Amino acid sequence: MAEILPLNKAVEELIHDGAHVALEGFTHLIPHAAGHEIIRQGRRNLTLYRMTPDLVYDQMIGMGVARRLVFSWGGNPGVGSLHRFRDAIENGWPCSLDIEERSHADLSGAYVAGASGLPMTLLRAYRGSDLARYNQQIRLITCPFTGEELTATPSVRPDVTVIHAQQADRKGNVLIWGILGVQKEAVLAAKNAIVTVEEVVERLDPAPNACVLPSWIITAVCVVPGGASPSYAQGYYERDNAFYKAWDNISRSREDFQGWMKRHVLETDSFEDFQKIKAETAQEVTS
Repeated sequence: MAEILPLNKAVEELIHDGAHVALEGFTHLIPHAAGHEIIRQGRRNLTLYRMTPDLVYDQMIGMGVARRLVFSWGGNPGVGSLHRFRDAIENGWPCSLDIEERSHADLSGAYVAGASGLPMTLLRAYRGSDLARYNQQIRLITCPFTGEELTATPSVRPDVTVIHAQQADRKGNVLIWGILGVQKEAVLAAKNAIVTVEEVVERLDPAPNACVLPSWIITAVCVVPGGASPSYAQGYYERDNAFYKAWDNISRSREDFQGWMKRHVLETDSFEDFQKIKAETAQEVTS
């Protein structure tokens, strides 16, 4: 059953060095606050899963959190490359990073398989692709019913999945609406789940097609207003497009990146502090 906890305590208790961790959220509701807390607590040697590694994973990789990344696309959406991700791959800085690249269909299916307690997912993908030459987890199998050749890949079962959502009630039931991505499947596939939320309400009032995650599949609920920023939370705040553009320059050099992370993350105690420093920095740039 879900327990309402401060984010720093949830990360301290549930995410340990060497763990397999997924931070999911597609376009919006990306759990930036949780990513910062993982960095702040100095976690190391994590295997990270994410369909679309973007700014939060660029920061985590650049701070030496990850030793392995399983993903299906990576970049700064609408801007370009993730420079810290590239530096880790190309130069091993700040540490070497093993990668396992899979397709969107494959990785989403792997979460579904993990949530179903299955060891693998099946698909017809990768025909005509040479990705199997670089990812040894992609295997061909023969269907016992039709004789058709299919692709099998391992399911994903994280030790901890972290997502951001709009609301939770006091019992720990969570309400998400808007673009869902694979948040539900990633939570169901995990041994433990941390959900940061915009607010706790007395009663959830889900609209049609919204998603309610019951408290019995969630380990910790953490109230972190703005915890998805600079991505957006539908119904609460818009995407900070200016920050995505600014990150391209911040992250290009190791020195600028380290300086920014020290001021905005390592020297802050919470995501609320980060937001204040970020706002001050934006004023400095425009004044």
